[in-house]
Amino acid sequence: MPLSPFEKKLIKTDPAFATLVKAHAPCALINTRRGGSRSHFAELAQAITYQQLAGRAAETIHGRFVTAIGGRVTPEAVLATEFQALRDAGLSAAKATSIVDLADKSLSGQVKLKSIARCDDEAIIEQLTIVRGIGRWTAEMFLMFRLGRLDVWPTGDYGVRKGWTLLHGAGATANPKAGELITPKQLESAGDKFGGYRSIVAWYCWRAADTALSKSVDGDLANS
Repeated sequence: MPLSPFEKKLIKTDPAFATLVKAHAPCALINTRRGGSRSHFAELAQAITYQQLAGRAAETIHGRFVTAIGGRVTPEAVLATEFQALRDAGLSAAKATSIVDLADKSLSGQVKLKSIARCDDEAIIEQLTIVRGIGRWTAEMFLMFRLGRLDVWPTGDYGVRKGWTLLHGAGATANPKAGELITPKQLESAGDKFGGYRSIVAWYCWRAADTALSKSVDGDLANS
């Protein structure tokens, strides 16, 4: 499949990405349909549920949560459900509290989810992070994967830092040591040259980290 203008520009700006882009193009963030049938609230509730959990476990707990609130993920349904029922579905106390707080702030208008897509990136992050349990990372993932914003640069994300360091070697850090990753501050500066499409750069950094993990697992299996 032909590379997008963004991917061509990425390779030209930083040739270290060339092999990776050609292997994994097209980036899933480009030309994909945004929104879908689920609401912003439902997407954020799922994001909270999935925090710090492996895929299968998170999927199971999320399914139980949806069942516990009656099958439709709305602020009204959450607030009509006993807190203990959310806990019994498998949510930690912190996650249950976070989802309840999101529901409460959505209905009160403190978080304006219906119109949030009209705000710029930083305004959205500022608005979402007033919710207990939603930090900058969760807000950035919402921007990228829900709203399709193409210039988000999640410098605090471990996978992005890992992928960048793998692509650029130990010299990517100011004081390289074995296993040391580029710092968020260093990555912030490194991303300046990709202004306008940094979400795509982040996506390819994740692919670099995934590829390294896959090779590590394959090597472990071969030697077992």
